[in-house]
Amino acid sequence: MGISGSRFERGTIRLVGWGVAHPKLKKFLLSRFVALPGYWFATICGFIWGLVLSLGRISVLNGMLVARRCPRWAFGRGGTTIGAVFLTHNALSPEVIEHEKVHRAQWKRYGLAFIPLYVAAGQDGTKNRFEVEAGLKRGGYV
Repeated sequence: MGISGSRFERGTIRLVGWGVAHPKLKKFLLSRFVALPGYWFATICGFIWGLVLSLGRISVLNGMLVARRCPRWAFGRGGTTIGAVFLTHNALSPEVIEHEKVHRAQWKRYGLAFIPLYVAAGQDGTKNRFEVEAGLKRGGYV
Protein backbone atom coordinates (compact mmCIF):
# COMPACT_ATOMS: atom_id res chain seq x y z
CA MET A 1 0.00 0.00 0.00
CA GLY A 2 1.42 3.41 -0.98
CA ILE A 3 1.77 6.53 1.11
CA SER A 4 -1.60 7.85 -0.07
CA GLY A 5 -3.26 4.77 1.38
CA SER A 6 -1.36 4.67 4.66
CA ARG A 7 -3.19 4.27 7.94
CA PHE A 8 -1.79 7.62 9.04
CA GLU A 9 -3.23 9.43 6.02
CA ARG A 10 -6.61 7.70 6.30
CA GLY A 11 -6.75 8.54 10.01
CA THR A 12 -5.85 12.15 9.29
CA ILE A 13 -8.60 12.39 6.68
CA ARG A 14 -11.10 11.07 9.25
CA LEU A 15 -9.82 13.55 11.85
CA VAL A 16 -10.17 16.49 9.45
CA GLY A 17 -13.63 15.25 8.43
CA TRP A 18 -14.64 15.14 12.09
CA GLY A 19 -13.45 18.74 12.52
CA VAL A 20 -15.43 19.84 9.48
CA ALA A 21 -18.53 18.14 10.87
CA HIS A 22 -18.24 20.23 14.05
CA PRO A 23 -18.31 23.86 12.83
CA LYS A 24 -17.85 25.46 16.26
CA LEU A 25 -14.74 23.38 16.91
CA LYS A 26 -13.45 24.16 13.42
CA LYS A 27 -14.03 27.88 13.95
CA PHE A 28 -12.21 27.75 17.29
CA LEU A 29 -9.23 25.74 16.00
CA LEU A 30 -8.80 28.03 13.00
CA SER A 31 -9.26 31.25 14.98
CA ARG A 32 -6.26 33.59 15.25
CA PHE A 33 -6.35 32.96 19.00
CA VAL A 34 -5.34 29.33 18.39
CA ALA A 35 -3.68 29.46 14.95
CA LEU A 36 -1.15 32.21 15.65
CA PRO A 37 0.42 30.56 18.72
CA GLY A 38 0.56 27.33 16.69
CA TYR A 39 2.38 29.19 13.90
CA TRP A 40 4.92 30.60 16.35
CA PHE A 41 5.39 27.19 17.98
CA ALA A 42 5.95 25.63 14.55
CA THR A 43 8.41 28.43 13.70
CA ILE A 44 10.39 27.81 16.89
CA CYS A 45 10.46 24.06 16.16
CA GLY A 46 11.44 24.69 12.54
CA PHE A 47 14.15 27.11 13.62
CA ILE A 48 15.65 24.66 16.12
CA TRP A 49 15.38 21.77 13.61
CA GLY A 50 16.95 23.97 10.91
CA LEU A 51 19.67 25.31 13.19
CA VAL A 52 20.79 21.81 14.11
CA LEU A 53 20.51 20.27 10.64
CA SER A 54 22.00 23.19 8.71
CA LEU A 55 24.84 23.54 11.23
CA GLY A 56 23.79 27.14 11.84
CA ARG A 57 23.44 28.11 8.17
CA ILE A 58 20.23 30.11 8.67
CA SER A 59 19.68 33.34 6.82
CA VAL A 60 16.88 35.58 5.63
CA LEU A 61 16.23 35.28 1.90
CA ASN A 62 13.52 37.44 0.35
CA GLY A 63 11.72 37.64 3.69
CA MET A 64 11.95 33.89 4.49
CA LEU A 65 14.03 32.30 7.21
CA VAL A 66 16.04 29.71 5.29
CA ALA A 67 18.01 26.83 6.80
CA ARG A 68 20.24 25.77 3.92
CA ARG A 69 22.45 22.77 3.31
CA CYS A 70 20.25 20.58 5.48
CA PRO A 71 20.63 16.85 4.78
CA ARG A 72 18.22 15.73 2.07
CA TRP A 73 16.50 13.20 4.36
CA ALA A 74 15.30 16.06 6.60
CA PHE A 75 12.54 17.32 4.30
CA GLY A 76 10.30 16.37 1.40
CA ARG A 77 11.13 17.08 -2.25
CA GLY A 78 13.30 20.22 -2.55
CA GLY A 79 12.47 21.57 0.88
CA THR A 80 9.82 21.99 3.55
CA THR A 81 8.47 25.04 5.32
CA ILE A 82 7.74 24.69 9.02
CA GLY A 83 6.13 27.83 10.36
CA ALA A 84 8.29 30.65 8.99
CA VAL A 85 11.38 28.49 8.36
CA PHE A 86 12.23 26.89 5.02
CA LEU A 87 14.43 23.79 5.36
CA THR A 88 16.34 22.92 2.20
CA HIS A 89 19.63 21.71 0.86
CA ASN A 90 20.00 24.17 -1.98
CA ALA A 91 16.55 24.99 -3.47
CA LEU A 92 17.03 28.74 -3.25
CA SER A 93 15.66 30.11 -6.53
CA PRO A 94 13.38 33.16 -6.28
CA GLU A 95 10.47 31.05 -7.61
CA VAL A 96 10.87 28.41 -4.90
CA ILE A 97 11.17 31.06 -2.18
CA GLU A 98 7.94 32.71 -3.41
CA HIS A 99 6.25 29.28 -3.34
CA GLU A 100 7.44 28.70 0.22
CA LYS A 101 6.27 32.16 1.31
CA VAL A 102 2.73 31.04 0.46
CA HIS A 103 3.23 28.00 2.71
CA ARG A 104 4.43 30.34 5.47
CA ALA A 105 1.17 32.31 5.08
CA GLN A 106 -0.76 29.02 5.22
CA TRP A 107 0.99 28.11 8.47
CA LYS A 108 0.10 31.54 9.84
CA ARG A 109 -3.56 31.11 8.86
CA TYR A 110 -4.05 27.52 10.08
CA GLY A 111 -1.42 27.15 12.83
CA LEU A 112 -0.76 23.56 13.85
CA ALA A 113 -3.99 22.51 12.13
CA PHE A 114 -2.00 22.95 8.91
CA ILE A 115 -0.30 19.58 9.52
CA PRO A 116 -3.41 17.36 9.38
CA LEU A 117 -5.02 19.59 6.75
CA TYR A 118 -1.97 19.24 4.49
CA VAL A 119 -1.79 15.46 4.96
CA ALA A 120 -5.52 15.10 4.32
CA ALA A 121 -5.14 17.12 1.09
CA GLY A 122 -3.09 14.22 -0.29
CA GLN A 123 0.51 13.43 -1.07
CA ASP A 124 0.17 14.08 -4.80
CA GLY A 125 1.46 17.64 -4.94
CA THR A 126 -0.27 18.38 -8.23
CA LYS A 127 -3.64 17.76 -6.54
CA ASN A 128 -2.87 19.01 -3.02
CA ARG A 129 -4.82 22.25 -2.58
CA PHE A 130 -2.04 23.85 -0.53
CA GLU A 131 0.56 23.18 -3.24
CA VAL A 132 -1.83 24.39 -5.94
CA GLU A 133 -2.39 27.61 -3.95
CA ALA A 134 1.38 28.08 -3.55
CA GLY A 135 1.89 27.65 -7.29
CA LEU A 136 2.75 24.33 -8.88
CA LYS A 137 5.17 25.85 -11.39
CA ARG A 138 7.04 27.90 -8.77
CA GLY A 139 7.25 24.82 -6.56
CA GLY A 140 8.66 22.68 -9.36
CA TYR A 141 5.66 20.36 -9.63
CA VAL A 142 5.06 21.05 -13.34
